[in-house]
Amino acid sequence: MVRALVFDFDGLILDTEVPVFTAWSEAYARHGQRLSPEFWTSIIGYGADHFDPLADLERRVGRPLDRDVLQAARRERQLELTMELDVLPGVREWRREAVERGVRLGVASSSGRSWVTGHLERLGLDGWDCVRCGDDVARTKPAPDLYLAVVECLGVAPHEAVAVEDSGVGVRAAKAAGLYCVAVPSALTAGHDFGRADLVLPSLAELSFSDVARRVRR
Repeated sequence: MVRALVFDFDGLILDTEVPVFTAWSEAYARHGQRLSPEFWTSIIGYGADHFDPLADLERRVGRPLDRDVLQAARRERQLELTMELDVLPGVREWRREAVERGVRLGVASSSGRSWVTGHLERLGLDGWDCVRCGDDVARTKPAPDLYLAVVECLGVAPHEAVAVEDSGVGVRAAKAAGLYCVAVPSALTAGHDFGRADLVLPSLAELSFSDVARRVRR
């Protein structure tokens, strides 16, 4: 029986990964450097400690940069692009159906809590029973810590929960924690390895949450 539904955030609820890449790519370009989208896709899903764009850019240009100025411009551009986005298809419907079925709702994101909760509140996506972010665990994805923290918070066993992820790293984390995992590749993660996912969908609008819950019981 499915008792919990746990969403990733970036690229799954809101396709923030494109604005993040675009803002960093433009910052690199202003310093005469190119940020490869192929490389960027390889780091999606990891926590902030996995790759430091500022350190990488300083290494490339061979000198220290005014990090405060660069970060302020990058954040402003990233927010500008993110504010233009809408919730991805199927997310609201899956949430609504889960609530109707008495299924508890969680979020497991490697991003910072202020980033995740700020956008969820702005989008009117409240009512989560548990939100765990990169700030809350010692190890972010692909370690299972975030998912283990969420299911413990929700009071369910891992095998009673469904995770929804957009990255190969996220799928690895969910499966390592023992959850059934649905993968929904985003624009930047389509090339990831989703071989460990239990189900891969082009969009959450493709199937209802009830359809997936029935598959879990088989």
